[in-house]
Amino acid sequence: MSNQLANEFGIQEAQNHNPGVVASSESSKEMERVKGQIFMAKQYPRNQFQAMNRIIDSMKRPTAAKQAAYSYPRGGMQITGPSIRLAEIVAQNWGNMTYGVRELEQFPGESLAQAYAWDLETNVFVEKTFKVSHTRKKGNSVQKLTDPRDIYELVANYGARRLRAAIMEVVPADIFEKALEEADKTLNNQNSEPLQDRLAKILKLFDGYNVSQEMLEERFGRKYESFTERNVIDLGNIFNSLKDGVGKVEDFFNVSSKPEKEKKTDIEKEFDKKQDQKLAGGVTVKAKADEDDETGQQELL
Repeated sequence: MSNQLANEFGIQEAQNHNPGVVASSESSKEMERVKGQIFMAKQYPRNQFQAMNRIIDSMKRPTAAKQAAYSYPRGGMQITGPSIRLAEIVAQNWGNMTYGVRELEQFPGESLAQAYAWDLETNVFVEKTFKVSHTRKKGNSVQKLTDPRDIYELVANYGARRLRAAIMEVVPADIFEKALEEADKTLNNQNSEPLQDRLAKILKLFDGYNVSQEMLEERFGRKYESFTERNVIDLGNIFNSLKDGVGKVEDFFNVSSKPEKEKKTDIEKEFDKKQDQKLAGGVTVKAKADEDDETGQQELL
C-alpha cells in the first residue's frame, strides 16, 4: 500500500513539474475512448431500415413535428429547411454517430469554436470551425458581452447552425426529406378546424397588439390566404412570446410598415362624439370653444 501511495505521489509531482504529462494523459484517454466507440460501431452496425422507421415515428409526435422545420422570407421567397431540433433527432436515431459544439479557445472579446459530426461506421467526419465575437446587436447599437453565461449562450447559438449543417453533410439528404414529409402529415391532421378559420382567429389575436394583416404577410413573404400550417405554428409561437412578455412586436415584425393612425386633437374627438350622438337622435350640445357660454347650441343637419 505504501509503495502504491508513493507511486501516486510521484506521478503527481511529475505532473506539477511537467504540465505536458497531463495533456498527454488526457489525449491518450480520449484516443482510447474514440477507439472504443469505433469498435462498438463496427460490432453493431446500424440497420438503416430500422433507423429510418425510428426517425419517421418520432415525427408522428406533434411536439417534435412543430419543431422540425424553420421558415423565413428572403428576396420575396420563403426559405424553409430542417431545423437544428430535427437534425438532433435524426442523429440520435440514425445511430453510431458522435456530434456536438465545443469552444476551442477564448480570447478577450472573441471565442474560437467548432461544430462537428462523425459517422463512426463510415468514418465520415465533418467539422466547421468559426469565430464568435462577444457582442450582441440590439437595435442600432452593439452591446459587448462580459457575463460568462451570455457568452456561452451566444457561442451555443452560433454553433447550433453549424452543427445542423455538419449533421446534414453526414446523414443522407433523403432521410431529412422523409422526416419533413411525415412532420407535415402530422401537422395537417392534428386540427379538425379548417385552416382559414384558425387564421381568422389568429388575426384577431394579433390585432390586440396592433399587428396588421400586412405585417403578417411581410413577415412570411406571402399573401395571408396562402399561409400554411407551418406559418400558423410560427404565429402561435410569436403570439406566446408577446403574451408572456418574452419579446416585443418590433422583434418579429417591421413596425415601420404599419400605417400610422391620424392623431386627433381633443376638439376633434369631442366633435366626433357629438356627431355620433346627433346621428343617434339629435341632441343639444355645447361646443368646447363656448364652454363658458350658458346658451346651448342646436346641432344642425
